[in-house]
Amino acid sequence: MITCTRRIQFCAGHRVYGHESKCANPHGHNYVLFVEAFADYSDGVDDIGRVIDFSVLKQKIGGWIEENWDHGFIYFSGDPEMTKLFFGGAAYKAFELPANPTAENMATYLLNHVCPKLLVNTPVAVRRVTLYETENCYATAEVFR
Repeated sequence: MITCTRRIQFCAGHRVYGHESKCANPHGHNYVLFVEAFADYSDGVDDIGRVIDFSVLKQKIGGWIEENWDHGFIYFSGDPEMTKLFFGGAAYKAFELPANPTAENMATYLLNHVCPKLLVNTPVAVRRVTLYETENCYATAEVFR
């Protein structure tokens, strides 16, 4: 199998609902996302030797990130404080995630919900998403085939 990976950076705030320490407070990170794609071509690449053009991943997935998460606040739909804050359309950019916005859940959401929708009309699928919350802490969500 041949894969290609696109690196995408973004800044966002979140709060980990129910966290036992300081991450229970709203705070932000300079996230780094790695999106690994593969294709259904018999030899793993298209006619000119690519899985997919890197700019397509940047435009589609990076564009979604920029529109929905970059310089915004990601909060859990089950977090009563954050839901109350953003309910009714607060003047802040916010994204309601159906799971607690841990790096693990954010990576899983991108892998299972965002990427398949964005790449639906291409021969490419995302195999692995790695999300760095800090230089030292990251989570990886992966499809096993």
